Amino acid sequence: MMRDLSDRLGFFGDARLDEGGALLLEGMTREESCCLRRAADGERNKILRFNDLMDNDRVSKEAIIEGWSAATAVAAAGRDVLAIQDTSEVKFNRPAQRQSLGQVGYGNVRGVLLHAMIAVDADDGLLIGLVGGDVYTRKGKRTVDHTARSLDDKESRRWIETSEQAAEVLSEARRVTVVADRESDFYPNHVLTRQRGLHILSRAYRDRQLAGGGMLYGTIGGWPAVDRAALEIEAKPGRPARTAAVELRFGPVRLARPHKTEPDMPEALDAHVVEVREPTPPKGAKPLVWRLITDHCVFTKADAWRIVGWYKRRWLIEQLFRTMKSQGLRLEDSQVQHADRLIKLTAIAARAAVKVMQLVQARDGTYPVSARLVFGDDEIDALSAVAETRYKPRSQRQANPHPHGSLAWAAWIIARLGRWDGYARKPPGPVTMRHGLKKFESILIGWQTANTCIP
Repeated sequence: MMRDLSDRLGFFGDARLDEGGALLLEGMTREESCCLRRAADGERNKILRFNDLMDNDRVSKEAIIEGWSAATAVAAAGRDVLAIQDTSEVKFNRPAQRQSLGQVGYGNVRGVLLHAMIAVDADDGLLIGLVGGDVYTRKGKRTVDHTARSLDDKESRRWIETSEQAAEVLSEARRVTVVADRESDFYPNHVLTRQRGLHILSRAYRDRQLAGGGMLYGTIGGWPAVDRAALEIEAKPGRPARTAAVELRFGPVRLARPHKTEPDMPEALDAHVVEVREPTPPKGAKPLVWRLITDHCVFTKADAWRIVGWYKRRWLIEQLFRTMKSQGLRLEDSQVQHADRLIKLTAIAARAAVKVMQLVQARDGTYPVSARLVFGDDEIDALSAVAETRYKPRSQRQANPHPHGSLAWAAWIIARLGRWDGYARKPPGPVTMRHGLKKFESILIGWQTANTCIP
């Protein structure tokens, strides 16, 4: 396991640092915790090693983030990819942490910001992996008004820079559509994303002027509803999951360049807009309204519903942030104190969270993808040995139903190691996968030792 993980973190220029990074990533994934002591399983030597790793200048956040995409670039080749990006606040409340970190959110809340992009298969929703992003903390309050600063001096440039990373990492994909929520809806982002050969799908942030007169929201409001459907809405903090009865509208628009936007931007931009609106929400519920701006052509109801479906896949990046924090690795409970170490820890935690999500997603065999998306060759060989010696089926119902070498096949074995009984009536969850990964790590060490030729 260490060798494969080192390949994905191995930008430090030092084999010992690469191996230490792999150990830390594996420990965080196994324990579902960002506490260095727990990731080290209480072993003093590992704890010291992890601390040395976090303090080493050669272990930069840039190197860790660059390592995010090594497996993603290969797995995305030939696919129709949604490059979904968003920003999450990671809040730390210990006194020493608060002294070294900048403000996030409102009030006196301190922490770091994680901006991440994940690659997702547009057709089946497979989480392919991380693409790029940034982890940073703010340094004091800005004294110059936002509208008076250039694009290069604004925090919003992260949307554009991450799309630049996507253009390189996902260059072998069949098609790439950058998907994001309302904060990404600003004119230069639409222009520059398209100029890189990428498509864009963004939820409208505010009303805007159209070329030739009129406003966006008023124009959409004048379009007739062309279809109605029930739309399943995922739960989020403060909002339970529910079904919304929505109306569908769509049509072409021509966006006018805002007055305060950089003058080198084109005066107008052609786009299509898809709106889903809930005319009669349940009592006490906020009505659902999505106005989705895209450069994809939308000529039919099927085109429009496909755009809505792609936007719904944005839920996966929300799940990534939850896996890192409240529902998984508990990053915000870390006892690490200094800003530079917390930034590095956050970057490593993002990769660990993706691995947990990929195993859970693969458990039912819906996605026909190789185990090499998550595991290295040594690990796959060890999984084969485990399956042969420990999980020969006593009945057809307990046999591994997935093709050998697939990620679903590997997830089935990991789940069995985590004490899942093998019956489909109750699929394994994240806790079971964590227990299985922990047990597999011990097995792998013994397997590698037994299969190493010592002269």
